[in-house]
Amino acid sequence: QVQLVESGGGSVQAGGSLRLSCAASGYTYRRYCMGWFRQAPGKEREGVAYINSDGPTSYADSVRGRFTISKDNAKNTLTLQMNSLKPEDTAMYYCAVRGLGWYEPCAGRNDMDYWGKGTLVTISS
Repeated sequence: QVQLVESGGGSVQAGGSLRLSCAASGYTYRRYCMGWFRQAPGKEREGVAYINSDGPTSYADSVRGRFTISKDNAKNTLTLQMNSLKPEDTAMYYCAVRGLGWYEPCAGRNDMDYWGKGTLVTISS
């Protein structure tokens, strides 16, 4: 049973920082893509950061330079460090995972296999 559980959301002032965590369990992919997504009311879901099992990362233009995605293989944990937060970062944030074939890309995709329930991030001006 694959489980993804997000934590670390909250309410902070613009310019502040938050660190989101995703505890993952139950997946046995040899190669995989993990990502952080967000969705604000009335907007489409957006992939903000990705990391594959080999380590390479990618970011949406809107968060590049401010957010950092990382993983701890020993602890099965995915992290999103968010700095210089802006009101437009307000959204529900989700972590997700997808198994990858040898030549399948990770960055930019939204067809993930499993999703967490989300954690709410609210940034005030």
